[in-house]
Amino acid sequence: MSAPVLALETSCDDTCAAVVGPGGEIRSNVVSSQGIHDRYGGVVPEIAARAHLELINPAIDDALRRAGITFDDLGAVAVTQGPGLVGALLVGVATAKAIVAARGLPLIAVDHLQAHVSANFAAPAPFEPPFVCLIASGGHSFLARVDERSGFEVLGATLDDAAGEAFDKGARMLGLPFPGGPHLERLAREGDPTAFTFPRGDGVPGLDCSFAGVKTSLLYAIRDLGPQETERRRADLAASYQEAIVDALAQRAARALEITGLGRLAIGGGVAANGPLRARIAALGAEVHIPPMELCTDNAAMVGLAALDTAAVDRSSALALDAYATGERDL
Repeated sequence: MSAPVLALETSCDDTCAAVVGPGGEIRSNVVSSQGIHDRYGGVVPEIAARAHLELINPAIDDALRRAGITFDDLGAVAVTQGPGLVGALLVGVATAKAIVAARGLPLIAVDHLQAHVSANFAAPAPFEPPFVCLIASGGHSFLARVDERSGFEVLGATLDDAAGEAFDKGARMLGLPFPGGPHLERLAREGDPTAFTFPRGDGVPGLDCSFAGVKTSLLYAIRDLGPQETERRRADLAASYQEAIVDALAQRAARALEITGLGRLAIGGGVAANGPLRARIAALGAEVHIPPMELCTDNAAMVGLAALDTAAVDRSSALALDAYATGERDL
């Protein structure tokens, strides 16, 4: 591809548009956070979809302006097809189809999980395969072996909740705002990570993981402590809870490096912004790559990077492209 790609991402509650150059250079990356779900304690799919409708066109205009280009300069349009909230995804897919129909451009459908892996390929210093990749976000947690840019092999995945979901729900139990991960991390800095012992999913075989148990254990700890003691020990609860999740992820990443013998590790997804996780990963002794913070959470630049290694949809079927909420890579 010799011209830039306009990329769209609307899989959850962030309305995103970006322009990525043919060499992997990110020329703009616009993320419009809806900021309306905190009152509900989580993302409401219908509200998210309606907000995408209002925000998608301004986000595109802003991305093109920041990149210093117009629609006439584009070589293709890329969009997240799934997995995600299907109503939210459909806004991005419909918008992408409208642009390619009006402009006669190729349409590239991107898998959201592949996009998180591809965030590691941004210029000017792409982290080239082979490597092990840990993706931990609000909707997905898995370990993959990446031998080529266009795909990956799943080594292990969560059997229930994702790590980011566990952070958010734990934070909610402790009375913290949504999204809970950053608030829980801040509270945990004031606490003792050894004060409580929460499960790491040690009974789960191989490289799979489980976070339902740690969530339930926090719930029981809060119930047993009672309101007053819980309030007094909130920081200790947060620190111990965070330690359990981080430990589970770091243990499995270390195991994956040992099994594959690769010695190179990348991480991504919103949980990659967690400071203790970054410190644990850095201490594993591997060659570690962590994308910039803005490429770890949901964004359209990672979609554009994935598009560079993804074939365009056949022109005759581009307008029939549909979104999918789950799929074979929905881990």
